[in-house]
Amino acid sequence: MVQLLPMTASDFHIYLRNAVDEYAQDHVKAGNWHPSEALQRSEKEFQELLPDGVASKDQYLFSIVDGITGMKVGILWFAVRNKASHPDAFVYDFEIYEEFRRQGYGTQAFATLEERVQELGLDSISLHVFGHNQPAIALYQAAGYEITNLHMTKKLGI
Repeated sequence: MVQLLPMTASDFHIYLRNAVDEYAQDHVKAGNWHPSEALQRSEKEFQELLPDGVASKDQYLFSIVDGITGMKVGILWFAVRNKASHPDAFVYDFEIYEEFRRQGYGTQAFATLEERVQELGLDSISLHVFGHNQPAIALYQAAGYEITNLHMTKKLGI
């Protein structure tokens, strides 16, 4: 079984460098942001969400660790959001490193996440996934997540 261990400050800095760039690229690929503004917008969002790094209020950043080998196999970041109806957990980022994919780590990480969220007294987990990320969509649906919103675009090629 995997463990969710609090991300260290040094792991956070490595994560942040990669995550800001990947998030910008995902928004460009989805057609949300123009390439010339994407990196700046991504940096701004991360700064707003994580002003104090791993110590940011209501933000939980973890390294996903194989419980047997001790190897870091991915990352998971969720936050407690205070929505109008009731607080929930929102997964901002989740990644199983490429060399560890399709070995059950993602499923185990989300099962462990559910335990953590319940320990915080929360009864739901939400997340966003880009439409082009079919492997993630399949994982989330297999874990019991349901589509609550769906945005669609048709590119006209003009």
